[in-house]
Amino acid sequence: MITFDESTGIFHLRNDKVSYVLQLVRGKYLLHRYWGKAIREFRDSRPFQAIDRAFSPQPAAYENERTFSLDVLPREYPDYGHGDYRLPAYVMRQADGTTVTEFWYESHEIKAGKPGLAGLPAAYAKDDEAETLTIRLRDTKGSLAIELQYTIFAEEAVIARNARFLNTGELAVDLLQAASFAMDFADHEFERLNLWGGHAAERSVERVPLMRGQQEHGSRRGASSHQQSPFLALVRPGTTETAGDVYGFSLVWSGEFSFKTEVEQFGTTRVIGGINDFGFDWQLQPEEEFQTPEALLVYSPDGLNGMSQAFHHIVREHIVRGKYQHALRPILVNNWEATYFDFDEEKINKLADCAADLGLELLVLDDGWFGKRNDDNSSLGDWVVNTQKLKQGLKGVAESAHSRGLKFGLWFEPEMISADSDLYRAHPEWVLQVPDYPSSYGRHQLVLDLTRQEVQDYIVEAVGSVLRSAPIDYVKWDFNRHLTEAFSLALPDERQGETKTRFVLGLYAILERITQAFPEILFESCSGGGGRFDAGMLYYMPQTWTSDNTDAVCRLSIQSGTSMVFPPVAMGAHVSVVPNHQVGRVTSLQMRAICAMAGDFGYELDITRMTDAEKAQVREHVALYKKLRPTLQFGSFYRLLTPFAGKGNETAWQFVSQDGKQVVLMYFKTLAEPASPIRTLKLTGLDKDACYKVTQYLPAQRTSMDFGGETATSLVGQSFYGDELMYSGMAVEKIDTDFAAYLWGFEQQ
Repeated sequence: MITFDESTGIFHLRNDKVSYVLQLVRGKYLLHRYWGKAIREFRDSRPFQAIDRAFSPQPAAYENERTFSLDVLPREYPDYGHGDYRLPAYVMRQADGTTVTEFWYESHEIKAGKPGLAGLPAAYAKDDEAETLTIRLRDTKGSLAIELQYTIFAEEAVIARNARFLNTGELAVDLLQAASFAMDFADHEFERLNLWGGHAAERSVERVPLMRGQQEHGSRRGASSHQQSPFLALVRPGTTETAGDVYGFSLVWSGEFSFKTEVEQFGTTRVIGGINDFGFDWQLQPEEEFQTPEALLVYSPDGLNGMSQAFHHIVREHIVRGKYQHALRPILVNNWEATYFDFDEEKINKLADCAADLGLELLVLDDGWFGKRNDDNSSLGDWVVNTQKLKQGLKGVAESAHSRGLKFGLWFEPEMISADSDLYRAHPEWVLQVPDYPSSYGRHQLVLDLTRQEVQDYIVEAVGSVLRSAPIDYVKWDFNRHLTEAFSLALPDERQGETKTRFVLGLYAILERITQAFPEILFESCSGGGGRFDAGMLYYMPQTWTSDNTDAVCRLSIQSGTSMVFPPVAMGAHVSVVPNHQVGRVTSLQMRAICAMAGDFGYELDITRMTDAEKAQVREHVALYKKLRPTLQFGSFYRLLTPFAGKGNETAWQFVSQDGKQVVLMYFKTLAEPASPIRTLKLTGLDKDACYKVTQYLPAQRTSMDFGGETATSLVGQSFYGDELMYSGMAVEKIDTDFAAYLWGFEQQ
């Protein structure tokens, strides 16, 4: 899988899907030579053109060789200051104030498997599933080293990269920038695709031409954020969901990040990604190390869907861990939009009765069960049950749910603290704060300083004590504001530039301790919905609440964008009440259900107030989801139509089971149109020679609050060969209602 040719200096990482080639030149410099479809052997059919470029200086050792300049070489992990004027991958300030360094190749090592990263989430693999190349670079002064790590997986179109900085000298240095990866492309014929948004409007797709000069997106919020996602793709113009070259980059990181691209004067492209260097300053004392987060690099010749499926597979098989990695996720009901803070045991038990009757599997008690929490003004940090609301405590409501055949779950927000809390009164120094300046508030709350070991210990003990006190099966871990006044009273002045990074490292330390102590619990991460939806969190918690916005129309965009990188099984998706609490829209119960089935299905409304007709429909939807759940959660996912294309009025998603025997097709049309053409859906990923029988069909339903009506069954029982479904396609019947949603289920004969 990894070879090194000493005569040419070529490192070749290869499997059946992808090749990644580096070259050591002149025994010093590491160049990027190729990344793309797998090739048998790299013999340099496209050698680098050495040209005398004006204003591109030569290193001192090559003063008279005017065709050799770092300013034009396709470098693998570039510095700045020796003649390369493009974006650097790293910047180090040494004790004498200089930021000029010169790292040359020192050694390399190739090993089976994939080592973990100290204190960080990262992809994992057995020795027969991957190989790892580590290249050690040494500064010519001899006091600093960088280790670049590359892992190629046996069955994945993925390269994992990271960098580790080591201070082997006697003086401290400041690390001002430390990218997880850098790469140079030979041209700039790309479009830049990223995921942007805001709270309740996460992960819309933006695709723009790659421009000359520098472009950047990132987060300065202390978290990966709703506003931008730690992901970038460079796509060739004309690339579609199913065709064209795509180069995708995703960080296994939950903190601030940056992706930068630069098209320079000669038309080449440099891309760099990692921790955001805005305000970043990490002091490396002698014998200390700094490890960058991991970057997952995906190449796809099969368009955006090919990239997405590669990311989905690496997340499911090499990021998510533990009991729930391959376990079917339960259908839940969350009490938040049903009761908000106004609940007691009687209300929760009524909700449990109704949930059991409808066939649901998990009852989740959201915010308001602890301290004196009757609104969002107080009690965060005081993780003690409110016995005025729950007279029998958490154990009482948990055992009550269990007695009805339901699992029981609980909401926490452990990283936050209310000013009106016993914890804050006891430890005001535990808050992120800048001396002599007032603190900013979000939702009346402040942020705990997770850089402090005593804060980490408190959270682990406080949360652990609750989890030990009752039979709890599920935890929703929330994070409802971003960082401000990111200053730690526990760190010396010269290390304050480390605070935001140390906050995330502290979070990871907490999550590792808690999730390993309670391996039977299903953890779901949340940050006001999708404000921290990243591979770093999925390493500890196998699913994420996708968005606080539960409107089905909005969710078409949110879930389509999220699926660019993350599989449906990672997405929490619930049916909520209408008019919707976020946007006031009225959609049919069926549209809300079909949309939510394309994720971890559940309900977030007062199911006890549903009509008998609505409850009957919920039972139908729940029973159907249980039949289709393995395919919907762990099958291959295809975006046939996206809300980002054309007028954005249509969306179609397809799922194919792991064994290829079951297929689920969903189609949504937001607004009805006069004189509209008949839509044909062409399926994909089928066996062209196999016959597929239609076993399930849910036609569109009007948005009227009367949920009765006949169900069309004309297609059920009909069979079609795979080639016809893929090449000729299926027609969707004429649509005369807004917010239409259809579902078809197929079984291979």
